[in-house]
Amino acid sequence: MESGLASASAGSMDASAEQSLPEPGSQDSVAGEDIEIVVNVGGVRQVLYGDLLSQYPETRLAELIDCLAGGYDTIFSLCDDYDPGKREFYFDRDPDAFKCVIEVYYFGEVHMKKGICPICFKNEMDFWKVDLKFLDDCCKSHLSEKREELEEIARRVQLILDDLGVDAAEGRWRRCQKCVWKFLEKPESSCPARVVAVLSFLLILVSSVVMCMGTIPELQVVDAEGNRVEHPTLENVETACIGWFTLEYLLRLFSSPNKLHFALSFMNIVDVLAILPFYVSLTLTHLGARMMELTNVQQAVQALRIMRIARIFKLARHSSGLQTLTYALKRSFKELGLLLMYLAVGIFVFSALGYTMEQSHPETLFKSIPQSFWWAIITMTTVGYGDIYPKTTLGKLNAAISFLCGVIAIALPIHPIINNFVRYYNKQRVLETAAKHELELMELNSSTAEGKPGGSRSDLDTLPPEPAAREGPSWGSRLKLSHSDTFIPLLTEKHHRTRLQSCK
Repeated sequence: MESGLASASAGSMDASAEQSLPEPGSQDSVAGEDIEIVVNVGGVRQVLYGDLLSQYPETRLAELIDCLAGGYDTIFSLCDDYDPGKREFYFDRDPDAFKCVIEVYYFGEVHMKKGICPICFKNEMDFWKVDLKFLDDCCKSHLSEKREELEEIARRVQLILDDLGVDAAEGRWRRCQKCVWKFLEKPESSCPARVVAVLSFLLILVSSVVMCMGTIPELQVVDAEGNRVEHPTLENVETACIGWFTLEYLLRLFSSPNKLHFALSFMNIVDVLAILPFYVSLTLTHLGARMMELTNVQQAVQALRIMRIARIFKLARHSSGLQTLTYALKRSFKELGLLLMYLAVGIFVFSALGYTMEQSHPETLFKSIPQSFWWAIITMTTVGYGDIYPKTTLGKLNAAISFLCGVIAIALPIHPIINNFVRYYNKQRVLETAAKHELELMELNSSTAEGKPGGSRSDLDTLPPEPAAREGPSWGSRLKLSHSDTFIPLLTEKHHRTRLQSCK
């Protein structure tokens, strides 16, 4: 009886094996819903069924159903190796990413696990021929963020390579233009460039200090008309600073690779606003008196001199902290909008309440609701000048509530703004480190390609073929190179990154 059960069991196993897949090259066909596809991805064995895979016939796994009819050439165009004894397909891919990809056959969408590089996962989906439209929206955001980071790294590396490389085909003027641009825009390129950057930073501070000292009455002198004007020494210092700023701007403009982009850049517009008032006021002083009255000229010059405060924003060019703060505020427009909305609602409500409650007092300071706006603003922002204040009990209670609400309204959006600042600052440091690491890898790869101290892909291609076995085909000789080193063209075809490097 036991031998009968054993023979029956063996017969059922053989029948199941014969039902799984036909022999390669045979014309026998089995219904798609009865086929079992056995795949081995990175050492992890998985059994899939034909009716499941046929839902997406354009994918690689679905193509395995009918690949045996085309022979071994078709099989090895889809997988890395195939064992005819076990009827098992081998893939040298990431098993963790594969577990996420096959979710599309069960749930109709793909979710990326935490800890997997988004770029690598995208390459895995391309290999398995699963469209990115099946990727969930939350995972697409991670993929877009990682792609932007890699593009930023590639841009920084390309800038460094452009600075290091010298094209012999370029003319003398072009090489001189690049040297001037590198000298003025990249202080880290050389010691003289760093000295010029420090000098420019100091002149910005000196011009700002001179602008402030020029308003001190003790340092002013009286001109022929009896008006108090700036001391001539301070004017000479300011003229020297403006001359340096003008020379610096013109040199940067003439050496810029893209002059239109340079002229429309925000920081360069700030530079123009810091320089332009000096020349306009100089023109009005010498020529404007002939065309208009002297009083109007003096008023126009005084208004233009106020615009000199724009030169303080030139410090942002030399301070990465100010640049980071500007970017954080730019990314926090939504939080800043919420802050203004909270304050606007509170100001309107508490000013109206304060005006209504203070009308019973004979010496009230709340004459109208628009005038009460000023009291609500200085109260909710915890300034409290004291020029207007409530005198009734209900008005004081309203002031206390408005003060507490103002503190809460200001404190709520601050935390996201701080997070944006810290996130961007840390991201910039990571990108700088990644760009340096990329250059080190490129230098190592170039030295390895020249000296060839170890094996490389080209060495594998030149290996002699394995001798054929005496009996049966040689399955080991059909093993292909790993598909895990998927190239990501970020810079050019010459400078690429492998899948492993993109995770660093």
